[in-house]
Amino acid sequence: MDIGILTALIGGTLALLSPCGALLLPAFFASTAGSGPRLWAHGGIFSVGLLVVLVPLGLGMGVLGTLFASHREIIIIAASILMIVLGIIQLLGIGFDPSRFIPGAEQLQKQANQRTGWVKTLLLGAVSGVAGLCAGPILGAVLTLAATQNDVWTAGGLLAVYGLGMVVPLLLLASVWGKLSSRWKTRLRGRIFTVFGREFHSTSVITGIIIIAVGVLFWTTNGLVTMPELLPTKTSAWLQESSAILSNPLVDVILLIVVVGIILGVWIRARYRKANLVAEKQN
Repeated sequence: MDIGILTALIGGTLALLSPCGALLLPAFFASTAGSGPRLWAHGGIFSVGLLVVLVPLGLGMGVLGTLFASHREIIIIAASILMIVLGIIQLLGIGFDPSRFIPGAEQLQKQANQRTGWVKTLLLGAVSGVAGLCAGPILGAVLTLAATQNDVWTAGGLLAVYGLGMVVPLLLLASVWGKLSSRWKTRLRGRIFTVFGREFHSTSVITGIIIIAVGVLFWTTNGLVTMPELLPTKTSAWLQESSAILSNPLVDVILLIVVVGIILGVWIRARYRKANLVAEKQN
């Protein structure tokens, strides 16, 4: 795992914990999906919504980056400066909403508010990937990293990892949301503190410092080229060899059948439970 992937993963988690109401998502999932298989099925659909929007954005930035691949030195300097600026913006809590720059995002958000059930979860995932005033600089930093990748698919994968960083903590939080005390919920939302008369939010400050640090690291390591891998070379090679089996088309078919089976199982269970409730009311 290199620093870019780790940054994208942490960025997704911090986007979920951002102070602009992102923590409303676990509460939504806890109230609409409850727990167990239904919660994880909603989480899977939410993930699809995220990936439908985020991965094309990553691929687009990857394509843009390859157009200027011959000017790598300039790209590294520009990307580093941009990440540092985005980090400062995040630290100061200024922020911006990336959805304003994406055609159709506002209409998508309206539809997500109007719909219910599985469709609402899908649209909510699509909107959550790009919307949010506080998460704007985080997404901008990850997109900047994606644009500096030499491979388009790697750039798309980076945005997929960013989405994964949102989904995993979301489902974990939603599964225990009802058991969390008000003190823990307050801690997760972070705290506001004042420095020289200006208010700062702890989550935004931590996120901003991480983005600035990655920007500086990006500059000083020639775009992370001279940055050592977080995992030893032997370990990375072993993981790559072990994961080679996943490239088998048979594995893809089995995985698809399992996912469809889980969704059908949840749907049948929900229908069965609803039929039992109707029968009890009639009796």
